[in-house]
Amino acid sequence: MAAVRDMFDLSGRVAVLTGVASGIGKATARTLAAAGATIVGGDLDEAGARATATEIAGDGGTAVAMRTDVTRRADVDALVDRAASEFGRVDVVGNIAGVPHNKMVAEVTDEEFERILAINLKSVFYGCQAAIRHMIPQGSGCIVNISSGAIDTPAPTLACYGMTKAAVAMLTKTLATEVGRHGIRVNAIAPGMILTNFSRHNFVDEQGNVVPERLEQYHKRASALAPLGRAGDPQDVANTFWYLVSDAASFVTGQIERPNGGVSMPW
Repeated sequence: MAAVRDMFDLSGRVAVLTGVASGIGKATARTLAAAGATIVGGDLDEAGARATATEIAGDGGTAVAMRTDVTRRADVDALVDRAASEFGRVDVVGNIAGVPHNKMVAEVTDEEFERILAINLKSVFYGCQAAIRHMIPQGSGCIVNISSGAIDTPAPTLACYGMTKAAVAMLTKTLATEVGRHGIRVNAIAPGMILTNFSRHNFVDEQGNVVPERLEQYHKRASALAPLGRAGDPQDVANTFWYLVSDAASFVTGQIERPNGGVSMPW
């Protein structure tokens, strides 16, 4: 049993994660840190990122944080380069930062379209490039990109969001075929309905305050859609991420893992 536990031990590994100020990014940072990894976290919300690092330190882990605008290649490079310069290696890169978008195709402006592409797709591409720049010489590493259940189930207003997340899935698969010979694994996570700030628009009013009735309705809708009968939470995704970067997943690459409660079951 000790050997089984060792498969999930991340001691000595350095993980670079974006989007660590809240939601899935924060849960993932804390989970990997609890498993022994050193965290280098970035987020546009610098105060939130630093708060996550402080929480990790308070739990006995090691974490640093910096302001990162993932739409800027230079910021993404600086985040990954900091891990290498400060801790000597880059074992994990998690391209987690992203934003929702809900609008009918006919109503999307050029500015909105460019913004969603920059945050949800280009940033992941930048993160992958920065990662392999360090991982190829190292001869090892794991990259995990965040896709979405929107790639499986089209719905009105989700065209732009779903397009970017489908592209992330294809980038993941293609990169996995390119860098596997260097000992690098590349996978994606396509979460289902997860209760985070991402989904707040479903249950808040115009001032951003949670409306209990709307929140209850959201939970009911998630329960009705999922065979497991509930919405997911950030920890569900973080646990999947932990598995993918652990030695337990050493033969897993180019895959789209779906913590979604069974809402979709593609094969």
